Amino acid sequence: MNTIAGYIDRVISFFGAEASLSRSWANAILAVLAAFILWLIIKQALTILEKKIVHFKLIQVRKELFVILRKAAGLLLIWLVGVMWIRQFHLTMVEKIFHAVFIIVAAAPVKSFLLIFLEYLERNLAKRTQTAVDNIVIDLLNKFSGAIVYATAAVIALDVLGVNVMPFIAGAGVMGVAVGFAAKDTLSNLIAGILLIIDRPFEIGDRIEVWSAPAGSASWGDVIDIGLRATRIKTTDNIVVIIPNNEIMTRDIVNYTTIFSSIRVRINIGVAYDADIAKAKALILQAASSADWILAEPAPKVVVRNFGESSVDLQARVWIKNARKRMDTIDHITDTVKGLFDENGIEIPFPKRDITIVDRHTAQPDQQKKDAAVP
Repeated sequence: MNTIAGYIDRVISFFGAEASLSRSWANAILAVLAAFILWLIIKQALTILEKKIVHFKLIQVRKELFVILRKAAGLLLIWLVGVMWIRQFHLTMVEKIFHAVFIIVAAAPVKSFLLIFLEYLERNLAKRTQTAVDNIVIDLLNKFSGAIVYATAAVIALDVLGVNVMPFIAGAGVMGVAVGFAAKDTLSNLIAGILLIIDRPFEIGDRIEVWSAPAGSASWGDVIDIGLRATRIKTTDNIVVIIPNNEIMTRDIVNYTTIFSSIRVRINIGVAYDADIAKAKALILQAASSADWILAEPAPKVVVRNFGESSVDLQARVWIKNARKRMDTIDHITDTVKGLFDENGIEIPFPKRDITIVDRHTAQPDQQKKDAAVP
C-alpha cells in the first residue's frame, strides 16, 4: 500500500500537488477495492450457505433472510468505506450527516428481519403454547413493527446530529392530547380493536350474533375481518355488516363456534291438554332422528316445560354437528313434527276463550225475588 501511495505521490508531485493528498486518495481507493473484494467473498459465502442449509431438516430458514443478510452486509461495507473516506479527508461536518442517513437507511433491513423473526416465533413458539398472551404480543408487534423501527431510527438519527429531541417529544405529547380530543371516537375504536386482539372473544371464521343487521335480514354471520377500527361480519344473507369495535366491546357477544362446532338446539312445541304426552314425545324424537346432522350422542330428548294457557308446552333438545345448521334444524323438526302430529291425531292447540253471555232482562226478576225473600 505504501509503495502504491509512493508512485501516486510522484505522479501528483510532477503536477505540483501535495503528496499527502495523493496518499489519502490512494488509501480511499484501496478501501473501496478491499470492500468490493470483501463483498464478493461474503456474497459467495452466503450463497453457499443458502444451498447447504436446505439439506438440514432441523433448520428452516426462509430465502428472504439471505436477501436481508446480503443487503445488511452491503450497507455495513458502505458504512465502513464512508467512515474511512471521511476520516482520510477530515470531513468532520459530513460525518454526522453520514451516520444519520445510514441509520435511517439501515431501518429497512432491520424491519424486514424483525418481521421474519416474529413469523418464526409465531410458527415455532406461539402455536405450541397453551396461553394466548404470546400470540397477542406477536400480532401487535406485526402491526406496529414498522412504525416502531422507523420512529426509533429517526430519534437516534436526530440525536447523532446533535438535535435535542426532548422538545419534539413534548410537542408530540401535546399534539397527541389535542388529536385525542378531536378524534376520540376513532381512538376509542382503536383501543377497542387492541382489546379485541388481546381478549379474543371471537376469531376470524367464528359465527356470532349480529345485533345491528338490517331489519328483516339474518341476525347472525361469520367474522371475516378484525381490524383496528372496525370488525366485518358477513351474514347468512351474504350481507357484510361493518361494526365499530367500540360498539362491540360494549355489548354481549354470542359466539356459536368459539370452542366447539357442535351446539344444542331447543325447539318449543305445544300439544293439547287431552293429547297423549308420551306418544307426542315419541313422535318428536322420531322427527329428530330423521336428520343426519343431528347427533345420536348426546341423544335427543323431549321435556315438559310447563302448562300453558291452552297447551302443554314441550321442548325438544337436540345436539347438532355444525352450529351453522341451527336454523335448518329448527325448520326441519318443526315441519316434520307437524306432519307426524297430523297423521297420528295429536292436536297442536291454538289459544281458546270460553265466553258466557248473560241476558240481564231474564236475570232481573229472579234477582228481585231473592231480594224480597231477604228479611
